[in-house]
Amino acid sequence: MEPVLQVALDMMQLKRSIGIAAEAVEGGADWVEVGTPLIKSEGSEAVRTIKKMFPGHKIIADTKTMDTGAFEVEIMAKAGADIVTVLGLADDATISEAVQSGRKYGAEVMVDMINVPDKVKRAKEIEKLGVGYICLHMGIDSQMRGEDAPVDILKKIVAEVSTPVAVAGGITAETAQEYVKAGAYDIIVGGGITKTDDIKAAAANLKNAMKGVKVDEVIAKKYTEDELFEAFSKVSTCNISDAYHKKGIVFGLQPHLKHKAKMIGRALTVQTSNGDWAKPVEAIDLAKPGDIIVIDVGGAPIAVWGELASNSAMNMGVRGVVIDGAIRDIDDIIDLDFPAFARSVVPCAGEAKGYGGIGIEITVGGQRVRTGDWIIGDESGLIVVPKEEAVEVANRALDVHEHETRTRAEIRRGSTLSKVNELCKWEPVK
Repeated sequence: MEPVLQVALDMMQLKRSIGIAAEAVEGGADWVEVGTPLIKSEGSEAVRTIKKMFPGHKIIADTKTMDTGAFEVEIMAKAGADIVTVLGLADDATISEAVQSGRKYGAEVMVDMINVPDKVKRAKEIEKLGVGYICLHMGIDSQMRGEDAPVDILKKIVAEVSTPVAVAGGITAETAQEYVKAGAYDIIVGGGITKTDDIKAAAANLKNAMKGVKVDEVIAKKYTEDELFEAFSKVSTCNISDAYHKKGIVFGLQPHLKHKAKMIGRALTVQTSNGDWAKPVEAIDLAKPGDIIVIDVGGAPIAVWGELASNSAMNMGVRGVVIDGAIRDIDDIIDLDFPAFARSVVPCAGEAKGYGGIGIEITVGGQRVRTGDWIIGDESGLIVVPKEEAVEVANRALDVHEHETRTRAEIRRGSTLSKVNELCKWEPVK
């Protein structure tokens, strides 16, 4: 059997989903999935409408059923679903009843293996229940944490069962062929298609990749330490704030940088007292290329940093400075294109006394900062991302950025932000 491409419509708005699905089908998508969020927001009517719009394509209702398997399959089959999903974590009786109901009403059952511990063992058990497909699924939250795609598990399942196997979770044009070679029949892609500004081209690219056509590589969803800089470079602090639920924002510090400039790097922390610029300057000699010197002065008004320190820092590969206190020579610093954030700008500097410390935990603008944490700043503001959460935050920020890219494309076609998100429809019922 030739592998099929399934586009997953995981969004709230039915009208918007229809337009996206039409472009994906035009680009080569074979099956159309009414995603779980869409079913929860629009109900079985979403399945019914999508089936009417795409009568020549298999329609998947991703209900992720955990109980009442027969009833939920009946509802979705009557609405036009060709395939209905049931969770592999469900009881065997639930899956068996779903299969029987599907045979009665003309729908197949796909079992979603998300969060199943022993997927190979469970796949063999499920096959005996007569399901139509087994789906090896890595959830979105797992993808955001940078977990590896389950290609090895896929190979083991394919070797043990004869039931067609689908695969979902973070698949891109760069990885699709790998899954096909491993034996996947159904390649399920959501954001890799639906969050692009050219959905037709994205679907076509994936179809070509499934056939072995080489595609341009892009940065992967899992990052090494070096790649995190590139990942954060692709997004704004606004994207990060949305993805990080408004956490990590540094309040009260003003940006001093050129238009469209960004400051991205690892923190090297410094604590000092009002006007004492000894430790900030000593930190320059300890900094690694790519570091950002973050200085806690408790908001004090006498400058602890200026143009000479900035020149020195640039020589060491430092990418910027953050000061919860005062800075001076700001005109020269901006001319140097050395990003700086500070609470105030003054002409006066203090003396080098040597109080404080380097590399210790500090507080800047209300946020805890440790050496090694990520600092991201632009004209909209400044954010601290703990080093342990950097991969997940980068992935989620990219996800926000991709959603905005798609929304922007729809607005440019003549829509508005309110219409794209159907705000009036989704306002609370009064």
